[in-house]
Amino acid sequence: MFLALILLPFCTAHAGRRSDISPTLPGSARINDVPPELGPQPPCGNEPTPPYPRLDDPAIVKSWSEAGFGRDWRPPACTGWAAEGFTTLVTTAARFRNASDAEGLLRRVGAVSELKGMRYWSTTHKRWRTLVVDAYALDTSQAGQRRKDFTPEEMKEGKVLYFEQVDNLSGKAAYRMHIAAVSADRLVIDIENVSTMRYFLVPILHAGEMQSICFLDRESEGVWRYYSIVRTGKNANRLIAGNQSSAVNRAVAFYRHVVGIPTDREPPAAP
Repeated sequence: MFLALILLPFCTAHAGRRSDISPTLPGSARINDVPPELGPQPPCGNEPTPPYPRLDDPAIVKSWSEAGFGRDWRPPACTGWAAEGFTTLVTTAARFRNASDAEGLLRRVGAVSELKGMRYWSTTHKRWRTLVVDAYALDTSQAGQRRKDFTPEEMKEGKVLYFEQVDNLSGKAAYRMHIAAVSADRLVIDIENVSTMRYFLVPILHAGEMQSICFLDRESEGVWRYYSIVRTGKNANRLIAGNQSSAVNRAVAFYRHVVGIPTDREPPAAP
């Protein structure tokens, strides 16, 4: 799942950096520079920015800088996000092979419990670490009401679901999952936190300040496109700003999880 956990404490690969990783490793990713003037543009009737890579090339992951277009960036209307600006902003664009139909991908997204044990490359510790300590679906937005994973039958267009996730650094938080679009060729799912997220008891993100949206589009038989945006709001605690390398690695971990690639496959996107 492409969840809202692009958090702390991130390293220092600034948005101007470019790091291309071998295209023979489709589970990898490359950090890429794109024109910054308009900011990220999801696939809402036009080709996205950053663009999709070629099939079997690594995912393109970009951490955006305020210097490019300012903290008052206005999200594209199709995201459904009303608030302007950001503290951290990361996009992932990829093409991947998958024999599953839309229902199979929806089942993958709904299997919240399978996030437990997900790994990512820690730029601080220079090794693979567990990113998600625990994860489970909830009956309501209230913590503690655990239930089984969501089924595709439950994940109808317009449906709102809740889950809880325990991050290795920010601890436990509850999230709202909105199924924005479901068809045979397209899935759009957005997620935001509904509880305050803390780092060593210090509030870093209040409700609604961590948002992600993912677009999964069928390109052809057995080939899908993946595009995600993850942001923290511009009023987020500045403790989480300025550490883009770890943000990139966490985004890649969720991309890999969705498309079925081992999350700790070498090499990391941002070593």
